[in-house]
Amino acid sequence: MSSPSPLCAASCSTALRAPPPLLRFRRSSAPAAASLARAAPAVSDDLVLRIAEQLEDSVTSSSPLLDPLRSASALSLLSTPWPTRRSSEAFRFTDISYLRSFPISLPASRAPDLAPPASPFPSHVLFSDGILVSASGAHASALADLPPGRARDRAAEALAASAEFAHKDLFYDFNAVGARDVVVVHVPEGVKVADDPVHIMFSYTNCGAEGMLMSNPRVLVVAEKEAEVAIVEEHFGAGEGGGCYWANPVAEIIIDAGARVVHSCLQRQSFAAAHTKWTVVQQDVSSKYEFVEVSTGAKLNRHNLHIQQLGPETETELATLHLTSQNKQIHDLHSKLILDHPRAFSRQLHKCIACSTGNSIFDGNIKVNRYAQQTDAGQETKCLVLSPKALVNVKPNLQIIADDVRCTHGAAISGELDPNELFYFQARGINKETATDALLYFFGAHVIKRIPFKPINEKALAQFKELLASSRQTTDEALLS
Repeated sequence: MSSPSPLCAASCSTALRAPPPLLRFRRSSAPAAASLARAAPAVSDDLVLRIAEQLEDSVTSSSPLLDPLRSASALSLLSTPWPTRRSSEAFRFTDISYLRSFPISLPASRAPDLAPPASPFPSHVLFSDGILVSASGAHASALADLPPGRARDRAAEALAASAEFAHKDLFYDFNAVGARDVVVVHVPEGVKVADDPVHIMFSYTNCGAEGMLMSNPRVLVVAEKEAEVAIVEEHFGAGEGGGCYWANPVAEIIIDAGARVVHSCLQRQSFAAAHTKWTVVQQDVSSKYEFVEVSTGAKLNRHNLHIQQLGPETETELATLHLTSQNKQIHDLHSKLILDHPRAFSRQLHKCIACSTGNSIFDGNIKVNRYAQQTDAGQETKCLVLSPKALVNVKPNLQIIADDVRCTHGAAISGELDPNELFYFQARGINKETATDALLYFFGAHVIKRIPFKPINEKALAQFKELLASSRQTTDEALLS
């Protein structure tokens, strides 16, 4: 196996070496290391170990609160194979071979010297290539900077529990091993700041034409009893064109009894980037979680959304829009909502527009367990396939064990717009092309307008409109090829 090419000196500090025989663990004592070695399963994947060791080596200093999570994920990676469409059911429709197309490199110890983006909100956080650059606002802080007290105790408790997360995959573990710091958004009991969001900006760069720079930012949100908070995530490529890189973020959200979290996510990565994201949510009794996601960027986009109900009478509202406007672009949402307690209310809407040779995947699972009686759950996916070479795979599914529930789900996939809607426009003197543009715009705007903050809302709408216009040309080129 040949060694990867030299890494870009401007933004990378660590080159990948030949695969080690074993993933190394830093431990304070030899007996502890020997115990872990005996407990560890057999090594199963060269590539996974190579990336994992480089991630471990790249983290020279971090908060000790991350140690349990980091150790558990490092041990897990010893026996985790690289998933393929044949070997893993979760990736049956998602081709992630793009991640193997370039040598993987890691960011330098400091963020690149780029002008920081402006935020329209007073409370904001900036990550650059996974490195925390700044955190301002009353409720946002770096984990390493938290003083002893309630916020630090809750963060320590949450991170220790994350080490036991049973539904994780390879990408979750990569983030846990490679995260250099964690931004903690802690809202104390009874504090309501949902009208003043915490704007978390994730800026990414590339490592030149021969490498893919990997970064692993991590966010922890804790909304205590009766608190309210709004989080806006924005993921984008920095510099001209954005470049080729691998963004692997994780967001964990803990919503205590009666609390409310409004979560918006705008993914507009470079079209040469890979974006593999985890969002893990825990909802306690009478809590509310509202999530809106708009994903238009990245060549490969995979989002795992996992929501666990911890008490009765929770409310969960999810809305997602995917646009595959580029050739061979992949957008994948795997969501799982686990309901274990009575009287839950949930609604999920997934929409996608597949153009040119794009591929959109939706696997949405709602599990209504035995004691989740009187649950009201609804799930719907609507897809437009605008090119004969585009592909959509949808799998909305309900697993119901309780016997006193009201649950519905449905999927609609169409290769064309409703002719009656087109006729409505044409009968009023509007040509077919303009009518088509308007209908496509409003199809996506139905989700985008759920983002409750005007600056983010308007930015997402403007970019969506621009990409719709460019996708027409991309689709025509795909049909001619």
